[in-house]
This record gives sequence, structure tokens and C-alpha cells, in this order.
Amino acid sequence: MTIREFKMPDVGEGLTEAEILKWYVQPGDTVTDGQVVCEVETAKAAVELPIPFDGVVHALLFEEGVTVDVGQVIISVQTASGGDAGEAAAAAAGAPAAAAVPASSVVAGGSAEEAAPAARQPVLVGYGVSTASTKRRPRKAPHPVQTAVAAQNGTAAAHAAAAPAPAAPAPAAPAAPVAVPAQGGAGKALAKPPVRKLAKDLGIDLAAVVPTGDGGVVTREDVHAAAAAAITPQAVSAAVPVTQAPQTAPVQAQAPAAAGAPAEASGSVRETRIPVKGVRKVTAQAMVGSAFTAPHVTEFITFDVTRTMKLVQELKEDPDLAGLRINPLLLIAKAVLVAVRRNPEVNASWDEAAQEIVLKHYVNLGIAAATPRGLIVPNIKDAHAKTLGELSQALSGLVATAREGKTSPADMQNGTLTITNVGVFGVDTGTPILNPGESAILAVGAIKLQPWVHKGKVKARQVTTLALSFDHRLIDGELGSRFLADIAAVLEHPRRLITWS
Repeated sequence: MTIREFKMPDVGEGLTEAEILKWYVQPGDTVTDGQVVCEVETAKAAVELPIPFDGVVHALLFEEGVTVDVGQVIISVQTASGGDAGEAAAAAAGAPAAAAVPASSVVAGGSAEEAAPAARQPVLVGYGVSTASTKRRPRKAPHPVQTAVAAQNGTAAAHAAAAPAPAAPAPAAPAAPVAVPAQGGAGKALAKPPVRKLAKDLGIDLAAVVPTGDGGVVTREDVHAAAAAAITPQAVSAAVPVTQAPQTAPVQAQAPAAAGAPAEASGSVRETRIPVKGVRKVTAQAMVGSAFTAPHVTEFITFDVTRTMKLVQELKEDPDLAGLRINPLLLIAKAVLVAVRRNPEVNASWDEAAQEIVLKHYVNLGIAAATPRGLIVPNIKDAHAKTLGELSQALSGLVATAREGKTSPADMQNGTLTITNVGVFGVDTGTPILNPGESAILAVGAIKLQPWVHKGKVKARQVTTLALSFDHRLIDGELGSRFLADIAAVLEHPRRLITWS
């Protein structure tokens, strides 16, 4: 039986961290190669992670809601091959973990033995090649506090990692637990993030704490025991049974703070603190970078879209488009693509390193989408080459995927232009901030019946306002004005979708 580790992969091409949203397995569960074990959020996307080998879950090293750096071990699995298959089945059925531990994995006398490294095995694309990790983490030298504990209790061993005190009830963990390599590197104590925070708050060095958790993991009770032992010599001997009996009250008091729960005042809530992570963190960083890097200019135009709204109704009844989602956003997107064809210089990016303007001969059209986790901007690749029906299918798929939180990082990269529809919230217009790396963003306001002069008479017409923000390094006032005017012209007289194409 071998303990193998699965590290947080880079699922977003260069991202450095991801938040664990949900675990689909628990210790003792049997997993197979390719089975999804957890869902993580990174780069504004929720991604399911499959395990690249078979075995039985040994430990989950991070809780849900914790942000983990790429490369850190998030789950360990007991794997078996050949004659070990029976042991794996026993472990899956709930057999004691100690029965499945090879002799080479047992810590004795404070030293660790090494097993022969497993052969390299091919795993899923994107995760590289994983090698089995059977090397035991060497135990540290006994801490003075631990030595004092041993002396006062008349024990011969100063290192208490091997087994609990005989006087206390035996814990569920095996007497000689398998030490899973620390996720932060050799010599680092094993502990979950909330426990690390508790130790930091109490001024306790985790490396000096006697672990009693399964697999040599430091628990909250261990930290509280170490804190009590550090107060007085009398507290040292009293701290021994504390490591065996959970301290319910302190754990409950510390849990909300460790989990990042909102801070509440007694009696009434006056302030709530929300951790900035995931989508909101990425969005905030991107918007700050964009606002203070690209010189923004915003222009507005208000016009009559009555004809476009009529065309939307006609297209909904067209049997050739049956089953497709037809709405104003679809024709607005098509109008933007027509305007790009007439003003290709707007479709560009700024290369700061080379001091060059990069003209794009393709349009990856971004659509800002509000999701439960925040705003994301996936884009339709090569939108310029799609027919109206294909564009409708792409828009529908993009929105559905975004709402489910399943948008992949690749779908949000390499955008060229973006449309944000603030009109769905009843907003007339706004001054949108550029998506980083893009040249322009179009805000679509609410379409409303308003008094409008039509053919010399004031009539109720469908009217909207568009706002175009653009990077003034790439697009000057004349080009930006022409581009915005062309979008409005197409939507005011939608026959131009044909005559200008």
C-alpha cells in the first residue's frame, strides 16, 4: 500500500491559486482514475478536478472554502497494485488503517524508513507525471515542553507522536499513523488552515506541537494543549490528557474566525466582512489594472431601435431559426461585428513591451455575464465568421455555461471587444471599464418606449442609449465616433445588416 498525493494543478494557464468549492469524496471512499473528487474556483471559473489514479482516500488536507496555492497537496490517496488489492478493498470497507500500512511506513523511535519509489505513471493531460511519494517526513527533535511532559509522567520516550498516553482512552487513529508529507515542503507540520490560524493567534509553533490526528495531523486540541502547557510548569502535566479529550468550548469559539465567517457584534450586526477572493478578487485586480493603465474615453449615442425590435419578433417566427434564442442582444452583437468590418482599426491591442499596436484580424466577442459568483466575461471565438444562427447558438451556450459556473478559463482569454448589457437591470447607460487587453467595450442601455420625433411627428418609439468606452492609445476620437455611429446606424435601420455586410 502506498500513499500518493494529488496537488492543486494549474488549470488556468499560469494562475497561482484556487478556492476549493466542494469535496465530492471523503476519507475512506474508493476513487478511480478520472473520477472527479472536488470542484475549485479559479480565474472566475468553477472547474472540476479528476483524480489521476485509483485507490482509497486517505485524507483531505484542506476544507471547503479554503484558497490553496497551485502545487500544494490537497488530497492523499492509498493506492495498491497486484497483491495489495485485497488490502485496498479492506481499507475501502472500513478496515483499520494500520492493517494496510507496510512496515516501511511505520515510524519507530523517531526515525523514518524509505520505500522504493514507484515507477512514473502517465496521468491526465495538464497534470504532468505523478510519482508515488512514500518517503516519510522525519520527525523533529523533541521540544522542551514535550520533554517536560514525558519526565513528569515517568515515560521513557520524549516523542509523543507514536501513541497516546496509556491512561487516556485510545483515539480512533492508528497507534502508528502514516505521516503524509507536508504540503508546504519537508519539515512543515501537517495542519489544516484554521488550525494554523489558531496556532498563529495563540503564538504557538506548530513544529513543536505533538500531533494526535490521523496521519500525524495537528488538531485544534493539540494547539490548545500546547498553549496551556506553555503557561506554567504545573500546566505542562495537565496538558497531557487535554490532547486526548476535545475542548468543546474553545473550538466553538474559534471556528467562526478560522473559517472566515462575518464578524458580528453581540446583540446586533453593525459590520460584516466579506473575504475578497475568487471572482471578486480577480475582477477587482483586473479593473484596477485596466483603469490605471489604459486611458479611457467614453462616448454616448441615443437612437430609435423600433425597427430592430420588430425584426426580433419577425425572426422569432421564422421557421429557419426555430429553436434558436432570438433577442435584441443577438442583433446588437451582429451590429458590432458589422461595424468592426467597416472600422477594422478598432479591433486591436496595445503591446507595451514592444511599443506596438497589434491589429486583430479576428473578433473574439466578449459578453459580460452576471453569475452568483460575480461578473465574468467569456468570449465567442471567431464571432466575425459566424452566421446569425451560429451566433445565436454561441450566445446561448455561453450564457448557460456562465450561469452554471462552468465557464473554462480558456473561454475568458484572448477577447478583443466586449458587450455589457446593463439595460436588463433597467439602467439607461453607464461608463464601462475595459476588459484588460481589449480595445473597447460597449454598454447597452434599457430599451424603453419614449417620445421621439419620427417623420416629423412626436410618437412613442423604442429608444435606447449605447455607451462606448475605448482605449485612447488605440482609438482616437474620430475612429471611436465612427464605430459607435455605425453600430447605431445598423440598429436604427437593420437592413444594413445586409447592405453593409
